[in-house]
Amino acid sequence: MIDTARRPLAALTIFFPAYNEEANVERVTRQAVEVGRQVADDLEVLIVNDGSRDRTGAIADALAAEIPEVRAVHNSPNRGYGGALIRGFREATRAWIFYTDGDGQFDLGELPKVLPLLHEHDVISCYREARQDGFLRKLNARLWGTLVNRLFDIRVRDIDGAFKIYPKSFIDRIELWSQGALIDTEMLAKARAHGLSIGQAPVTHYPRTAGTQTGARLSVILRAFGELFRLSRRIRAQSASAGTASQAKPVLSDSA
Repeated sequence: MIDTARRPLAALTIFFPAYNEEANVERVTRQAVEVGRQVADDLEVLIVNDGSRDRTGAIADALAAEIPEVRAVHNSPNRGYGGALIRGFREATRAWIFYTDGDGQFDLGELPKVLPLLHEHDVISCYREARQDGFLRKLNARLWGTLVNRLFDIRVRDIDGAFKIYPKSFIDRIELWSQGALIDTEMLAKARAHGLSIGQAPVTHYPRTAGTQTGARLSVILRAFGELFRLSRRIRAQSASAGTASQAKPVLSDSA
């Protein structure tokens, strides 16, 4: 366990999107608060309720009223995964931004072990060591990752792994376009285009025990492919006109 007198980060936002996650949102939020207090001097936990039709929004508001570090924001109507992440990135106020999923398939207790990568890298993108999804979903992810890595030269093992850390200074400099599942690709491609170094580490992935997955829907997949090549053209055009920009990362506290 981390010594709370020696926290690695000065300021951290933890956020996650939640769509119809009434069975998961409280557990994920409380773990985010517990772990966040261990690793950051100044913590913000942000719940992005993405137009849920169940009690997710009400539970999020109750948690925000109870816990000082927690804040809830609500999309109405539902904006999709990309739209929810964009809302989270724009609402985040701390120097470092960590995001995950609201379905409880990641153990936020593994966050402390990956933070040392920030001494050598600007971004952390973790990969699911043993992905707990069905065969077809894993096959689709493998094919998608191969395509995206070749198209954008990202060189990341798990494109859509929802266990990532970005510096807010980078987020503030970019415009995000993708409203769907392509958002992770866009973030990583723009990080590469801006000259940021991406560190990678394995994290545990757990089976979903409640709620319903939406990422494997045919409509979501088709939308992602439709956005993919438009994103490629826009990033290439932007890079050609602006060139590669350097990015300074926030300073870790001396106690790291």
